[in-house]
Amino acid sequence: MIFIPFKNKKMLLLENIKELVQVREPGIPFVAGKEMQQLQTVRDAFLLIQDGIIGDYGSMGKLSDISLGDHVTKVDCSGRMVFPSYCDSHTHIVFPAARDQEFVDKIKGLSYEEIDRRGGGILHSSELLHRTPAEVLYKQAITRVNEVIQLGTGAIEIKSGYGLNMEDELKMLHVIRRIKETAPVAVKSNFLGAHSVPQRFRGKRSDYVKEIVEEMIPEVALQGLADFVDVFCDRGFFTPEETSRILEVASRYGIRGKIHANELDYSGGIQVGVKHKALSVDHLEFTGDEEIECLKGSGTMPTVLPGAAFFLNLPLAPVRKMIDAGLPVALASDYNPGSSPSGNMNFIASLGCIKYKMLPEEAINAITVNAAYAMGLEKRLGSITRGKTANVFITKEMESYTYIPYFFGSNLIDTVILNGEIHSFS
Repeated sequence: MIFIPFKNKKMLLLENIKELVQVREPGIPFVAGKEMQQLQTVRDAFLLIQDGIIGDYGSMGKLSDISLGDHVTKVDCSGRMVFPSYCDSHTHIVFPAARDQEFVDKIKGLSYEEIDRRGGGILHSSELLHRTPAEVLYKQAITRVNEVIQLGTGAIEIKSGYGLNMEDELKMLHVIRRIKETAPVAVKSNFLGAHSVPQRFRGKRSDYVKEIVEEMIPEVALQGLADFVDVFCDRGFFTPEETSRILEVASRYGIRGKIHANELDYSGGIQVGVKHKALSVDHLEFTGDEEIECLKGSGTMPTVLPGAAFFLNLPLAPVRKMIDAGLPVALASDYNPGSSPSGNMNFIASLGCIKYKMLPEEAINAITVNAAYAMGLEKRLGSITRGKTANVFITKEMESYTYIPYFFGSNLIDTVILNGEIHSFS
């Protein structure tokens, strides 16, 4: 990746923008229900970036009213659109190797749980991670980060969870910290020690939960390695009671919870997440009236992972029912080697429309403003708002913002701007 700083790092002016997409006034943390159908835009627009921050925007007719000074670099966006960068609030992008053999096993009919019981899945990644040096993990992961940047992502949450012991979980979290320090995107770190039960604790899961709450979380907090603590609360993994215990301890250490919930069954994960004020509950394939009612007004963001459901042929989360009931919805990639080996948020938006019957406006809201909220970044990212960080991208020439989900196999992004700097990939 090559960084191209604009002149004196002062001002960058994007002008003649065909349509400036996802324009919001300050103070809107997320959109819900019918509001998700509304996508505010400005046609024939300009966007002024100063010192890495969105300074101003509006129609080209108003640009003459602004004094630009001498240090401004101009980019002509004729025929092209400008979007806020996508926020991907759920990934496992630090992993040691692909799991393509399991891909073949799934084609042959093995379920996710059967693969896990055979020592595959998360446990296989855990075994490989133990043998992989941190430097190798970092190089692999930063390559993936650069890949998703080119596809429009400007913020990414990265979970641990392939360590499943103190040493290896800390190794993963230190790799994530290094990504935070070196990647141009915003990065959030999530401690997911409760991703699965390691082989040495099979049949005595409560002992592993005790290790998480009495040893791992205190050390993670002491080193300041996690923005969130997550739990896989689902059939065959961790119970609501165990999840509660983990989130209670995390809260005592000042770390907010998130939950993998209801991917495999009606697990109670959504309810325990709301009870503990989790920032998001993710997956949600099994979500009924009780779960929807519980989420209303909770401040917990329902986050659907279309890539995993697509890859595993899972039942689809009832997104249409959730939105129609007045809930907000975020979409994320779940980029990981076993169930969603892609971080392409353009494709996630396409799946939102094609499989979940979301309108293009709803899908774009779900991968920008709502996903930023699901990462705790709603004050910095997710929309074209004065004062927010200038993480945006310029599209190729296109007729409508619906092209993003419509052309599901194409990369329509031409230029990426992160922290006010234009990025080139060569």
